[in-house]
Amino acid sequence: HPPPPELVIVGAGHIARPLCRVGAMLGFRVRVLDDRPEFATRERFPEAEEVRRADFADPFRDVPVGPDTHLVLVTRGHRYDFEALRRLLLGEALPAYVGMVGSRRRVRAALEQLAREGIPRERLLRVYAPIGLDVGAETPEEIAVAIAAEIVRVRRGGTGASLRDRERVVEGWLRDTPGGEGS
Repeated sequence: HPPPPELVIVGAGHIARPLCRVGAMLGFRVRVLDDRPEFATRERFPEAEEVRRADFADPFRDVPVGPDTHLVLVTRGHRYDFEALRRLLLGEALPAYVGMVGSRRRVRAALEQLAREGIPRERLLRVYAPIGLDVGAETPEEIAVAIAAEIVRVRRGGTGASLRDRERVVEGWLRDTPGGEGS
């Protein structure tokens, strides 16, 4: 049996709590990193395998990142997300998934800066930002589900399309049913 995939959540705020629960439910070994002692606690993240205080200047020190790692950057500030992303992209191994929260404007600015610093285009294209599938999420719980859905899509090779729209069973049934559209 291969080891379970890992979900590393950098930042222990309002999105991290439900994302930790969903990640654990999906079978990920969840690790939560934050620089604030009052946020990086076992009480806030009982489902996590590990909760650790980490310096956001080097959040991956002593945190192995490999092909089974799924990494989510949701710190309390864009500059921390950016620095963590920079450090990750300059490293040797890239995770299976790296996603960063942020507005379109902030994500664009971050990617432009990283490109100016010489990060190869192929590495930048591996970043999922803004993070998550477009499901109209608004609450932290909904955002966590959108992020988790994107991670599952990347991991399993799905499209993210609605199965109803892809399979079109309802339309086919209506067309083939007496009194339906095809009558």
